[in-house]
Amino acid sequence: MILLVDDTPENLISLKNVLEKHGFEVDTANSGEEALKKVLKNSYVLIILDVQMPEMDGFEVAEAISGYNKAKETAIIFLSAANTEFRFIAKGYSSGGLDYITKPVDINILLLKIKTFYRIYEQNQKLSETRKALLEEIEFRKEAESKKDEFMSIASHELKTPLTSVKGYIQLLERGLNKGDIELVKSHLSKAQVQLEKLNGLIADLLDISKIESGKLKFNQQYFDLDQLLDGIIEIMHQSSPAFKVVKNGAVNTKIYGDEMRIEQVIVNFLTNAIKYSPGTNEVLLNVRLEKNELYVGVKDYGIGMKPEQASRVFEKFYRVEETSYRFQGLGIGLYISAEIIKRHGGHINVKSVYGEGSEFYFTIPIAQPSSQV
Repeated sequence: MILLVDDTPENLISLKNVLEKHGFEVDTANSGEEALKKVLKNSYVLIILDVQMPEMDGFEVAEAISGYNKAKETAIIFLSAANTEFRFIAKGYSSGGLDYITKPVDINILLLKIKTFYRIYEQNQKLSETRKALLEEIEFRKEAESKKDEFMSIASHELKTPLTSVKGYIQLLERGLNKGDIELVKSHLSKAQVQLEKLNGLIADLLDISKIESGKLKFNQQYFDLDQLLDGIIEIMHQSSPAFKVVKNGAVNTKIYGDEMRIEQVIVNFLTNAIKYSPGTNEVLLNVRLEKNELYVGVKDYGIGMKPEQASRVFEKFYRVEETSYRFQGLGIGLYISAEIIKRHGGHINVKSVYGEGSEFYFTIPIAQPSSQV
């Protein structure tokens, strides 16, 4: 928008009509004081400012505008009929004007100048947007690189922990064998097996991340019995965490279309997280139901819960809640992988959480094969 400032109404009207006929949006002010009020409220590409005005002349208006952060970059063209000497022209430029035109105005020249200022303004806007986008990209890459470095450090530590434990148990096994203590050997074998399972899970997660990044995460979707799958998962969870009780609420009583192994992976991830982040409790709920043509599966715990800003980021790759990362092991990628699996099933994944009271991680997926795949 262009702001015309002149104390002579006929000058304002005639110039406003000419500019509007050439497609420019125009606003007017008949005094310097009115112009300053409008500059504070609105944004202008260009201000065409008459020099000779009572109370506050054009130079004073320009100097005042240059002090406004909002408008200090706005282009100003001075128009003057009387002050045509070099010292007035020089004062116009020093006051913040980008051009100084004497009257009578050659309207064709003025239009060319206005179009030039508009073109410069548009170029500056594009340059500003490009600069902003580049800065955002740089910050994004910095953050990604920082997360990657942090993840590599965490992964190295997490992989090393069960590996060191297995190595220690093998040494103890050797001593037990030399002593002929079969019960001790069995105990050490069992403990080594637990650590190997942890190591296997970590490596599987790392491989899944690699496959997701390369677009090679494969799915074998077909109809399967979800209730049977859930019963099997509950039995496995009871064996691995006998102190915890998984209470199943609801049933679907129908077959679900999807990758059974991947859906199991998501539910197991929910359950293991619920148990891990619920110290001092001994029960989690597995909620299952059909909602129209969608399956709902949620795992509710009564653990530490999350703050809203944490819950909003928990499915991001490598995200770990800082205040719990030193207390609980993990790579921070299980929920990210789960989110990708549910996304590939055309579903939705989310969490409801109250800090200090617990969380319910849940997903929904269509129960039937999409018609486009039939």
